[in-house]
Amino acid sequence: MSEQLHKNFTDKQVKLLLKSYVDKEIKINYILQILGIKRSRFFELLNIYKKDPDNFSIQYNRKTINRKIDKAIEINIIKELNREKDLIKAKGVPIKCYNYSYIKDILVNDYNQRVSLSTIINRAKGNGFYITKPKRKVHDREVITNYPGELIQHDSSHHRFAPYAEKWYLITSIDDYSRLILYACLVERETTWPQSYNKFHR
Repeated sequence: MSEQLHKNFTDKQVKLLLKSYVDKEIKINYILQILGIKRSRFFELLNIYKKDPDNFSIQYNRKTINRKIDKAIEINIIKELNREKDLIKAKGVPIKCYNYSYIKDILVNDYNQRVSLSTIINRAKGNGFYITKPKRKVHDREVITNYPGELIQHDSSHHRFAPYAEKWYLITSIDDYSRLILYACLVERETTWPQSYNKFHR
């Protein structure tokens, strides 16, 4: 059944199980039973996951020959990867790594070409379009309240939230206790709360 793993489960499902194992939330026997694989196969997947959790894919581990794809698809993959590269290099653009899933969607929507995500990633690695995603910083902000709603923190940040957009202000309200975002709104100008709310809030 392990050879059919990619047909029975998605990358996201397998990643969730591996992450749960790493976080010591579930035991290995439970995962083996769900996936229908042996311990050796599990640890093979686990090692690949640990090396690069963000880009982990069970498609990498198929024991099949890497078949050639249509030349037109190959050209468009490289073309879109170059566009991503230009955005990553552009100053002030909030893009730091390649979005292979987005390129997969572009191929379908703009070129009517279907190709697997693993194929795009393999082409990216083979042509120098690969950047390891930086590890997220752990938030160490201390919670100073005792229950939800006791303190609402208002904040504003000024960024380009999309590569082809101008800079916008993101105004947020965050509950200090739960860290949940209670309100978020993008505005062109930083004004008083009532004005922002009436103009942009639905």
